[in-house]
Amino acid sequence: MNARSETPPRWRAAILDLDGTLVDTQGDFVVALNHTLADLGLRGIDAGFVERTVGKGSEHLIRSTLAEVGADDGHYGAAWERYQHHYRRINGEHSRLYDGVAEGLDRLVSAGLALACVTNKPGAFALELLERKGLRGRFAAVYGGDAFARRKPDPMPLVETCRALGVAPRETLMVGDSSNDVQAARAAGCPVVLVSYGYNHGEPAESAGADAVIDRLDELAVFA
Repeated sequence: MNARSETPPRWRAAILDLDGTLVDTQGDFVVALNHTLADLGLRGIDAGFVERTVGKGSEHLIRSTLAEVGADDGHYGAAWERYQHHYRRINGEHSRLYDGVAEGLDRLVSAGLALACVTNKPGAFALELLERKGLRGRFAAVYGGDAFARRKPDPMPLVETCRALGVAPRETLMVGDSSNDVQAARAAGCPVVLVSYGYNHGEPAESAGADAVIDRLDELAVFA
């Protein structure tokens, strides 16, 4: 089920997730992980596994991948190093903006909302991806999974981002694609909307308990 939620006048800022919300990065993950596994002499993984697994940071992704291919966790150190090498090399090459993202961000900026990108992706990778996709200039702040002591679904990244933007959580909309974003927003005190097309750990976005689910970012932005 799809729902639309009008932007309340009290919104002063929006925090947006990256992977699965702004950019379809599944291809980047698949390529980087399979190169990593090949370097270690391990079998590859498919796109379906990646779609179910991304969203909780690189450490979780790599450990889950090793478990998926039946490899001992002793491979983790080498896998981490090779993954960082390969992801840095191909970051953005096998990804695309979702329809309506650029338009939606522009409308939010035009409406006077301060925008921040908060992702569990490492910060350097997030900044590079936003630059390559032409989105960096829309954001007042960008925080990766290594920016704070805890990652989403912990509320800390959202609370600290609101503080940096000078806005209260209740005035700040969280836009994401998964239950991680909903849990973080609820605990931080932010309203939350999910996109229907992202990576919600294999579950429909409607099951995550957001205030609304939209099919395109510009469906939300037209109300801002």
